[in-house]
Amino acid sequence: MTDLEIVRSIKPKNIKEVASKIGIEKNIEEYGKYKAKVSLSLLQKDKKNSKLVLVTAINPTPMGEGKTTVSISLSDALNKLGKKSILALREPSLGPVFGIKGGATGGGYAEVIPMEDINLHFNGDFHAITSANNLLASAIDNHIYQGNELNISQVTFKRCLDLNDRQLRTINTGLSNETNIVPRLDGFDITAASEIMAILCLSSDLEDLKRRLGNILIGYDKDGKEVTASDLKVNGSMAVLLKEAIKPNLVQTLEGNPALIHGGPFANIAHGCNSVIATNIAMKLGNYTITEAGFGADLGAEKFLDIKCRKEKITPSVVVLVATIRSLKYHGGMPREDITTENLDYLEKGLDNLYRHYHNLTDVYGLNVVVAINKFSTDTEREITYLSNKLSEKNIIFSVTEGYSKGSNGSLDLAKKVIALSDNKTNFSYSYDLEDDIKTKIYKVATKIYGATDVEYSLSAIEKIVKLEKDGYGNLPICIAKTQYSLSDDPTNLKCDNTYTIHVKDIILKKGAEFIVVLTGKIMTMPGLPKNPNYEKIDIVDNQIEGIF
Repeated sequence: MTDLEIVRSIKPKNIKEVASKIGIEKNIEEYGKYKAKVSLSLLQKDKKNSKLVLVTAINPTPMGEGKTTVSISLSDALNKLGKKSILALREPSLGPVFGIKGGATGGGYAEVIPMEDINLHFNGDFHAITSANNLLASAIDNHIYQGNELNISQVTFKRCLDLNDRQLRTINTGLSNETNIVPRLDGFDITAASEIMAILCLSSDLEDLKRRLGNILIGYDKDGKEVTASDLKVNGSMAVLLKEAIKPNLVQTLEGNPALIHGGPFANIAHGCNSVIATNIAMKLGNYTITEAGFGADLGAEKFLDIKCRKEKITPSVVVLVATIRSLKYHGGMPREDITTENLDYLEKGLDNLYRHYHNLTDVYGLNVVVAINKFSTDTEREITYLSNKLSEKNIIFSVTEGYSKGSNGSLDLAKKVIALSDNKTNFSYSYDLEDDIKTKIYKVATKIYGATDVEYSLSAIEKIVKLEKDGYGNLPICIAKTQYSLSDDPTNLKCDNTYTIHVKDIILKKGAEFIVVLTGKIMTMPGLPKNPNYEKIDIVDNQIEGIF
């Protein structure tokens, strides 16, 4: 059965029934029968003793390795074992849905539903973020048109769109030749990489959201002084557009268990974590909170730990490191078109990628880790046995998971190991200190986490670092934008078995989000579509959506 056929074969529970499982049926606003917004009043609850479980992965193939599927089946399995487990996940972006990766609601018998709604417009959060972003962009140009009282001479804020469209990376605007309209070289980011997405996901409440929106740096005046959104008096209107989007969304797994899905920053070009509001609410309501950070542990997990956990003063009790046979062979140098065929040699070569991520999580961050071998139908028993033996030789705790084909039953062993590990103490520490200067922070992440030997900077990046530190922003955390396919900043360097350097091409202050974006390699903040995009397969037939997976 396809994912859609599986989803349609199971009757979902009314969202009130799902809410009642965690005692919040009076704290939701229903969006139809199967979706709801959760009231921010739940932030006032005192209880916050849930054990936090982070699901991350080794570097993925372009198809993804099933972190969300593992997260969902793990939460279902914990509930089956009598634990009150709540999922806290990110929302899908339309870019990947219509691009190469497809949807982000899990797969098989480990999905969140209603799958089509979540993958498409959901409850309108991405549209609200896009609208708030572009309201600010239009306010900037309107202010300049109306006389430019603030003497804005350099605009750094970009428009955004929740689609992959490489044509919009660099554009010329203001070409109508009207009086007072100033032409400018501009560009778009994808909504998942916008500062307002980061702000929504890092805000503690509505007041914090308004404060951060007002602090967004939109550019500089003729004297080099910062100009912010609050200077344009637009932050209040932006907050109004986001008043519903800031509320987490409640849905359910195929097994009827609760899932809070909220926010959707990418981890390769943004900070890759769901909202702190959703995570905090989940941790107040359950025994276990299962959350997932995007792409490999070098990206999503690093940012989850160094940015989100630092801000919220929370620590994961356990980290689940997802690995697949195909991703290990891929990072061992096996051609992508062959990775579903059995080959122990490439599998062994790819183990270095797994060991690197495991070392980072256990030795750099001091956390409890279990490796989840996410089993695919193309995996052979010989490969699974070989990998299991290799992990056993290194005393690495692992579990073979089959959530896709078996749902919660496929992750019961993983759940039991998570429960046992969650009682162990951690020795949690960050990969850098906020007191480090900006270049030291970048160097520590590059060497400790990526395994690089050095960092090189463009002249522009160095100049911006000097200015940021001079202006008092040197103590902010960093958010490194880097390819997800490699530990290095080169997506073709899969094995990373030679010494390599991280190349920093640009530095961007996200004053409202309160971090510094570090652009490396050839990373783009507006992705493009592949040669054979998913939109070619998506259609509506007899009033039913087809092709979304």
